[in-house]
Amino acid sequence: MNTKYVSNDFQFGGHKWKLVLHPGDNSQRNDKGYVSLYLQIADTEKYANGWKVNVNFKLFVYDQMHKNYLTIQDAGGAVRTFSEKNTELGFEELISLKELKDKSNGYLVNDSCEFGAEVFVYGGHSAKSEILSMIKNPTNDSFTWKFGKFSTLQDTSYESNIQHVGERDWSLLIYPKGNKTSEYVSLYLDLKNCAANRTVYATYTIKILDQLHNRHHKKTASDWFRPSSAVAGNWMKAAVNNWLGSSSSNAIGYSKFISLSELNKATNGFIVKDVISMEVEIQVSMTKFSSN
Repeated sequence: MNTKYVSNDFQFGGHKWKLVLHPGDNSQRNDKGYVSLYLQIADTEKYANGWKVNVNFKLFVYDQMHKNYLTIQDAGGAVRTFSEKNTELGFEELISLKELKDKSNGYLVNDSCEFGAEVFVYGGHSAKSEILSMIKNPTNDSFTWKFGKFSTLQDTSYESNIQHVGERDWSLLIYPKGNKTSEYVSLYLDLKNCAANRTVYATYTIKILDQLHNRHHKKTASDWFRPSSAVAGNWMKAAVNNWLGSSSSNAIGYSKFISLSELNKATNGFIVKDVISMEVEIQVSMTKFSSN
């Protein structure tokens, strides 16, 4: 299994960066039972030919039991150079899985662990750190939203009641006449009331239920969610697929979830007695905290 997690962008020192985490099951790059973690410079397409960025950085694993950090860096705090041919630097053997799973070390607590980075760019004037918290065995949580009198809905957006799912609050948003096109229903998932300076990585499946044959219309994706209640000034830019055209919402989903012709076809069973039923399954596998 080739699994990796890539953080959303964070900016400092005049550059954009990401963290790339391989949680120990990446057989192509790591077959020795180690977790790998890398710092990656992002959005370099507009840089001049031959560009170079000199960086000193530390990667760490948080000991949640003893409130300490296992810090990994190059000997003597060596300066590393990012370039066109070298956009990702880090450690293939950050920590062994055996050491990570040893309960006495405190790295894995309640099936979650925290990885972080502290970075200084030479020639820049700022440094920033962030912590990635992995959930070892994420659970699948879900909620359902039934909407009556669907044929009478106006050309605007509607939001479900906030649902407490998997220790977080979520809602669904629907544009029954379409958000960016009048030929499709638009459907989005929105994270609510998460702690400040945190983003959440989740795999989600949004469904419109077939109430007659159980042949549901569904789409699955994974992304970083930023809570809509957050203050934008302290957040790293979220990697989102669709914006709702409002700075107060960071909902993610589909502007073309299902065509109106397919939705309204009676034999498909999506609308029965003028009621539409929607469901979303959510699996949160990682959270990220960013320092100011």
